[in-house]
Amino acid sequence: MSERIKVRIKFSKHGALKFIGHLDIMRYFQKVFRRSGIDIAYTEGFSPHQVMSFAAPLGVGLESDGEYMDVEFNSLESTEDVKRKMNEQMAEGMEVLSVVVLPEKSGSAMAAVAAAGYYIAFPDGFEPSQGWREAIKEFLQAEQILMEKQTKKSVLEIDLKPSIYDFRLSSYQGKNCLYLMVNASSAGNIKPAMVMEAIFKGLDLPFDAFRMSVTREDTYLNRGTEEEPLFVPMDQ
Repeated sequence: MSERIKVRIKFSKHGALKFIGHLDIMRYFQKVFRRSGIDIAYTEGFSPHQVMSFAAPLGVGLESDGEYMDVEFNSLESTEDVKRKMNEQMAEGMEVLSVVVLPEKSGSAMAAVAAAGYYIAFPDGFEPSQGWREAIKEFLQAEQILMEKQTKKSVLEIDLKPSIYDFRLSSYQGKNCLYLMVNASSAGNIKPAMVMEAIFKGLDLPFDAFRMSVTREDTYLNRGTEEEPLFVPMDQ
């Protein structure tokens, strides 16, 4: 049997598809591969399924410019051929952005995730009270940002400050927003809504996650160390 080829695929997710959960996204891609005729590998046994894994499944209601999945192919004409064939089958709101061949002994996408960046915006009429941006800057200077996190067994109080790698004013698609980069590893996995809720509570401001528009900017590997991280997109 010929050696399988491991490939990492970057894709975006926008529009109505942001309301589709992770399991349905998996089924969606299974159909895309079947319809495109790409020679994807299957597991062995009584119930074979396509060999694929996702880096950091996106929460329902969030959009993204940087989602990743690893798949294995039995054969590969070219990465551009895979990209073209997949995009021919994609629904509106989903697009394959890049396809790269991985080294033979590379780890899984999920295990490699170190961080994720997000654009956070408030639609017109839903912004907090005047001066909240300046208040956030001051709040981030605190030594700790404490927040309760629900686990399977209990509720823990954690300090979010070490897991916030970047937080600043930015813009996305021509509109003002906040940019937030947080720990997205299996050990940390901090959600943007959790950070915003902690900050707003610390500022005595009302918080409603449904009044935020959140777009994942990208998902990152750490090519540096824990003390001096060097974050790069997962397709690099």
